[in-house]
Amino acid sequence: MSEFSLAGRTMILTGAGRGIGRALVGRLVARGAKRIIAVGRDSARLQELRAEIPAAEPYAADLSDQAQLDRLVAFLKADAGDLSVLINNAGTQLLTDLVDPEGDRHEPALAQEVAVNFSSPIRLVVALLPHLLEKPAAMVVNVTSGLALAPKQSSPVYCATKAGLRSFTKALRYQAQARAPHVRIVEALPPLVDTDMTRGRGRGKMRPEACAAEIVVGMEAGRNTIYVGKAKLLRAIQGLSPFLADRLMRYG
Repeated sequence: MSEFSLAGRTMILTGAGRGIGRALVGRLVARGAKRIIAVGRDSARLQELRAEIPAAEPYAADLSDQAQLDRLVAFLKADAGDLSVLINNAGTQLLTDLVDPEGDRHEPALAQEVAVNFSSPIRLVVALLPHLLEKPAAMVVNVTSGLALAPKQSSPVYCATKAGLRSFTKALRYQAQARAPHVRIVEALPPLVDTDMTRGRGRGKMRPEACAAEIVVGMEAGRNTIYVGKAKLLRAIQGLSPFLADRLMRYG
């Protein structure tokens, strides 16, 4: 696929207050992005981001809250302007043992996990696609995970949401390629990244800045699927032996 210029673009990025999202803001602005609607739950963090990067326009919202998501959608439809890039990056991961006799206590938190990781990205895509279709060139980037390829035992719902978002992204890409090839539908698959969400988990984590850099390079190169860091190796292993990939990832 042909290259995609980020220069002068207006974008919306979810999960912008920390981790990969915050690093993406800096990298995108460095590559010429004009305005980034930076969505996150922590208003204070977003204000700090705005002070550091004036092109970042803070919008505080909890994407697991339907009313707040509705307000965000209404805001975007009213003020979409020259918006041409949507990056669904927000994510949350719970460690849950659902086989535990009291596993049902996780139900409320798991519903939030599904909303943030799966339902809200789809909602934003569906809401903004009519606008993106009107642009000469536009892009949707859904950030999934290497765990969309092979799940780990400790976070079954997280892995399911990322696998589901991966499947949604591929099917949506087929539709766009057939009827609107000027709208690029992209999936980015990070490995284990050193963020607040992964604190105290795993080893050999990738720095958020390095992860963001690879995602942006992939966006500019026009790749449909961006395998980041060790996710490249996982993809290769899965191609050779799905059993081995599952075994490697099972315990996270």
